Amino acid sequence: MNLFAEIRALVVTALHDLETEGHLPEGLDTAHVAVEPPRDPLHGDMATNAAMVLAKPAKMKPRDIAQALAPKLTADPRVDAAEVAGPGFLNLRLNPKVWADVARAALAQGTDFGRSSMGAGQRVNVEYVSANPTGPLHVGHTRGAVFGDALASLLAYAGFDVTREYYINDGGGQVDVLARSVYLRYLEAHGQEVAFVDGTYPGDYLVPVGEALKTKVGGAYLNAPESVWLQDIREFATAAMMDLIRSDLLALGVKMDVFYSEKSLYGSGRIEAAIDDLRSKNLIYRGTLEPPKGKVPEDWEPREQTLFRSTDYGDDVDRPIQKSDGAWTYFAPDIAYHYDKVSRGYDALIDVFGADHGGYVKRMKAAVAALSENRTPLDVKLTQLVKLYKNGEPFKMSKRAGTFVTLRDVIDQVGPDVTRFVMLMRKNDAPLDFDFDKVVAGGRDNPVWYVQYAHTRCLSALRNAEKAGIPTNGTDFLIEDPAEERLVQKIAEWPRLVEIAARTNEPHRVAFYLYELASDLATLYTLATQDRHDLRFVQEDKTRSAAKLPLARATQVVISAGLSILGVTPAEEM
Repeated sequence: MNLFAEIRALVVTALHDLETEGHLPEGLDTAHVAVEPPRDPLHGDMATNAAMVLAKPAKMKPRDIAQALAPKLTADPRVDAAEVAGPGFLNLRLNPKVWADVARAALAQGTDFGRSSMGAGQRVNVEYVSANPTGPLHVGHTRGAVFGDALASLLAYAGFDVTREYYINDGGGQVDVLARSVYLRYLEAHGQEVAFVDGTYPGDYLVPVGEALKTKVGGAYLNAPESVWLQDIREFATAAMMDLIRSDLLALGVKMDVFYSEKSLYGSGRIEAAIDDLRSKNLIYRGTLEPPKGKVPEDWEPREQTLFRSTDYGDDVDRPIQKSDGAWTYFAPDIAYHYDKVSRGYDALIDVFGADHGGYVKRMKAAVAALSENRTPLDVKLTQLVKLYKNGEPFKMSKRAGTFVTLRDVIDQVGPDVTRFVMLMRKNDAPLDFDFDKVVAGGRDNPVWYVQYAHTRCLSALRNAEKAGIPTNGTDFLIEDPAEERLVQKIAEWPRLVEIAARTNEPHRVAFYLYELASDLATLYTLATQDRHDLRFVQEDKTRSAAKLPLARATQVVISAGLSILGVTPAEEM
C-alpha cells in the first residue's frame, strides 16, 4: 500500500475532472505533479505541488488552480482538509482512519510491505567490486561491495530483475606481476631466500599460494626460465586470488550471480566485433589527439592512433582504442565487455567504480550509448574514499596485505552488519570516516546501534505482552497521541521511499529513513516511560495494550525489511 501514490492518483484524477469541467485547459502534463511529506509537519500530512507546476502551461495563477483543486480533494473521505499555502502549494490533512489502514497493511504484508512493482521486471545489470585479482579486497573495495550489493537488493525489492556481476580484470600486465610474485613465494617454499623487487606484491597472503603451487608441481619450475612457467602460474594464481576474493565477499554477505573474465575477451573475436560495430556507425577513425590540457608530459609526442568518436556522445575528447603497435588499449576490452552486456538484453546497466575511476565515466557512457544506439542507459556510481580510525588514530595497514587495510581486517574488527550499515550512512560519492570505536558504541550517535535497538525494542514489547497473556496479533489500532501519529506516518512513507531510492540508485536513503523511523519510535518510548504510561505498548489494561501493540509490530516489520535491503541481519535482542 503506497499511500502517497494513492493520494497522488487522487490529485491527478481531480485535475482531469477540472479539465473536463472547463476549469483547466485540456491536455495538461501531470508527470511532474508530486505528493510528498510537507517540510513542516505542522502544515499537514501531505503536500502537493500540482498548482505550482501546472500554472505556467495552464496560463493561470497557482493559487487559482489550488483553490479549484481543494474541494475536489476534500470530497474524498480520506482527505479531511486541503489548505492553500504560500504561492499555491496545497497542504492536505488526512482522516486518522487512513493511518490505521496503512499500519494494518504493513501487518498484513509483512516485510513485503513497501515492495514495489515499479521495475516491472526490467532487467538491470549491476556491476560492482571488479577488483584486480592480485590480492585480497581492501577497504575501498569494501565500500563498493556494500553499496553495489545494497543497490542490487533495493532494485530487486522495487520489482527489477537484477543481475549482480563482477568483472575480473585478469587480462592486463598486473596478472603477470602476480604470477612473478607467486613464483617468488614458490621459491621461498623450497627454502630459497627471495627479494620482492620491480613492483612485485610482498603481502603474506601469497605465502599459502606459493606453498600450494609447490604441492601441485613439486620442483618442476625451479631454475626454469619465465617462459616455461609464467602462463601456468598466471592461471594458478588468478584462480587462487579469486577464491580468496569470493571468500571475502561471502564474509561480507555478498554473493555474485556472474563472474566475467576480461581474459575471455582476448582471442575470442569479441573485442574485434565490438569495434566493428562502432566502425559500422562511422565512430572509429585514425587520427591524432591534441596534447593533454595543463602541463604536457615531457615524453608526449603527437602520433596517429585508432580512435573512438566518443565526443559524439558527450565525452570531452575522442579516446584511443588501439596503440600504434596494434595492441588494444585498456579501453578496448571494456568496450567489448559492455557490448556483451548490451547484447545480453539488459534494459539498464549500472557500474559501481571507485573514485579514482572518475575520469572513465564519460567515455564509458559514450561507448554504451553508441553500442546500444541510446537504448540502454548506463548509470555510473562512484564510491569515495574511506578513512579508518581506531583509538583516535588512523588504522594502520594490514601486515597480511603488506600495503593496505583489507576487507577482512574491517570485518574482524566490527563484523559484517556494522560494516555494511555504516558504509551506507553516507552518500556513495561523499568521503566516509569509519571510526571502529564509535561504530560499536551504544547510543543515538551510532546509527547501526540505534536502528537495531529500535528493532529489539519492538520485539521485546511483543515478547513481554505474550508473557502477560496479551494478544499480539490484533489489527485494531488505538492511535491517540501526535507521537503515535508521527510514527505511523513515517511507516506510511516507506513504500514511497523505496521507489525514490530505487529510481535514483541511492540505497543510502534506506539507511537514513531507518534512522528517522528509529528516532520517532524513541520519542514515543520516552513519552511512555516518563509520564504518559497510557502510551506504553504493554499496559495493565490488556484491551488497550492489544490495540497499542500493532504499532510496535508494524514498526518492527518495516525496520526488518529495510535492514534486509541493506544486507544487515535484524537484531533479536541487545
